[in-house]
Amino acid sequence: MSASRFRKYDRKLRVTVSRRLPQAVETRMAELFDVQLNYEDKALSRAELAAAMADTDVFVPTVTDEIDAALIQGAGEQLKLIANFGTGVDHIDLAAARTRAIAVTNTPGVLTEDTADLVMALILSVPRRLSEGEKLVRAGKWAGWTPTGMLGHRITGKRLGIVGMGRIGQAVAARARAFGLAIHYHNRHRLPKAVESTLEATWWPTLDAMLERVDFVSLNCPETPETRHMINAERLRLMPSHSYLINVARGGLVDEEALIAALGTGGIAGAGLDVFEHEPAVSPKLLKLPNVVLLPHMGSSTFEGRQAMGEKVITNIRVFADGHRPPDQVLAEF
Repeated sequence: MSASRFRKYDRKLRVTVSRRLPQAVETRMAELFDVQLNYEDKALSRAELAAAMADTDVFVPTVTDEIDAALIQGAGEQLKLIANFGTGVDHIDLAAARTRAIAVTNTPGVLTEDTADLVMALILSVPRRLSEGEKLVRAGKWAGWTPTGMLGHRITGKRLGIVGMGRIGQAVAARARAFGLAIHYHNRHRLPKAVESTLEATWWPTLDAMLERVDFVSLNCPETPETRHMINAERLRLMPSHSYLINVARGGLVDEEALIAALGTGGIAGAGLDVFEHEPAVSPKLLKLPNVVLLPHMGSSTFEGRQAMGEKVITNIRVFADGHRPPDQVLAEF
């Protein structure tokens, strides 16, 4: 969409938000727009999503709202912008949005540091058995220190394989180097030599070649038809039995049943998961495994990050309302 395709609005835009946002963000939206807020913070049903998109200029969904082709095709003619509250847009049918000449924006960059922090927390937690130890203390079963009690593995001197070396992947690499991990990565495109040198990173042109050689695998890429179930039974068998899988990206990147089997039989040593294939449902089989740390999709859950996301959403809408291309437009020009 070229700049000429955007038109300036001489009225307050009607903006509909699918979930509760930080109070300061909602307040600013109320000052700037004719905003419809979800005070109950209840996930909208498909029918409610359709109704919201039928009667608004701008729709603000979150990553848990599946905005498919049918919803977009049924949206009102006045809907011209989907301003996503989040970085990932795999839940939005971009092709359908392009067909309807609906711009789509996201909130890139503001969650990089928060997500990378959580990756490192999981890299530390799983091999050092922090979750198991915490549960032991809370259950009143800890009998005191012993030389062989709660033994885990150090991470210094190990190899970390990063799948997806974008902003978050590189932020993870910078943190991991400080903990003494050697950085390996697989990416569609090799990083510039200067970036590789700074991160002391080794590039592998194929994922399979990297998986055989590393002690930790961190998934930091989007879910697409090409990446769905990229970690499957065959690739889990490539990973060394002492290795760990970390996923804070998208649950669909991993064949969860295959992962459960690998964790249960010792195919890999453990996993740290912040996302799940069928979330918010978590497999009861995963819940029973002691060698996996399970978190409730909290990679970006900081006050600062959510505030920054909201500010980006507001900026995208304001620029759009002024008749210009939003700074974080996802779709290529029409």
